[in-house]
Amino acid sequence: MAVVSPEIQSRLISLARGAIEGYLLEGRKISAKSEGMLSEKRGVFVTLETYPAHELRGCIGYPMPIKELGGAIIDCALAAAFDDPRFPPLEKSELERVTIEVSVLSVPEEVEVKKPEEYLKKIKVGRDGLIINYGYSSGLLLPQVPIEWNWNEEEFLCQVCEKAGLPRKMWHSPSAKISRFEAQVFCEEKPKGKVTQKKLIR
Repeated sequence: MAVVSPEIQSRLISLARGAIEGYLLEGRKISAKSEGMLSEKRGVFVTLETYPAHELRGCIGYPMPIKELGGAIIDCALAAAFDDPRFPPLEKSELERVTIEVSVLSVPEEVEVKKPEEYLKKIKVGRDGLIINYGYSSGLLLPQVPIEWNWNEEEFLCQVCEKAGLPRKMWHSPSAKISRFEAQVFCEEKPKGKVTQKKLIR
C-alpha cells in the first residue's frame, strides 16, 4: 500500500472539510484536482467525531478502490456529514465542533481458512480491518475500531457479524466470507487543527 505522506494527509483532511463547508455555506459541491496521489484509485473512509467528546457523528466510505482518491474523499465527506442514516444531517452550528478523520485503505483480501478457528490466528487487531459477506448481508469495521473498544480477535469477528446484522457467531459458517485490509488513519487533533497519524496499536 502506497504510503500517504504528512503533506498529502493534511491536504486530504482539508479537502474533506472544504467539501462539507462548501456544501453547508454555499450549497455547492467542490471538485478535486486529478494529480499525483489524488488521482490514484483508493478505498477510503471519512469519519466525523464530535469535539471534545470524540463521539461518532458520521462515517461513510468506499471499501474498494473504485474512484480517484480526491473525488472519493469529497463524496465520503459529504455522505458522512449529510447521508449517514444513523445521524441527522450536520448543521452549520456544528462545523466548529467536529473533527475529521480519514482512513486510506489497502485492497481487501479474502482470508483463506480450512476451518473457522484459523481466523483467530490469521487476523490481527492493530493491523487489520474486517469485512464479512454472507448472502445479501455485509459489514465492515475499520482497523481502529477494535483498538478503541479493546476487543480481541474473536470479539472483533463477532462485532463485524453484528455490524452486518448477522448473529455474532456467523463467522463460523462455511458460507461466510471474511476479508481483511489495512489502513493509514489520520485526523485533526481539534477542529481545523493539526493533522496527525493514528498509531494502530492495541
